[in-house]
Amino acid sequence: MNINSRDLLYFGAAICTGIAGILHLILVPNAIDSNINNAILFLVGGIAQIFWILPMIKRWGKVWYAVGIAGTVILIGLWVITRIADNPITGRGGPISERAIAVEVFQIAYVAITALIMAKERIRKPSSIEERR
Repeated sequence: MNINSRDLLYFGAAICTGIAGILHLILVPNAIDSNINNAILFLVGGIAQIFWILPMIKRWGKVWYAVGIAGTVILIGLWVITRIADNPITGRGGPISERAIAVEVFQIAYVAITALIMAKERIRKPSSIEERR
């Protein structure tokens, strides 16, 4: 099996979203007792992120990559907003834990790697004029 640098990008994106998903799922049991809404968010987000390993490994294409990026950016945005004092979601700033930082790092890495994959695919594909020749 020959693995090239392009393969590593797909594997890297899959690993990053998978780890973020696992970390989100680890948060579910603690959140159930204190905030059911957080528990649901962590459960749905974690399952989605673990599922997103499949589109990355199987290379399902740019629509899937764009949806993955958008969903992950939404999760990152929710986390950032809920850390701000007097925010519109919780009304107070949330704590910043080491686990939360790890989740955000893996999510940001997923977005960056997947954006790079999309950029490389755009460069690699010939234009429609070149395809006709």
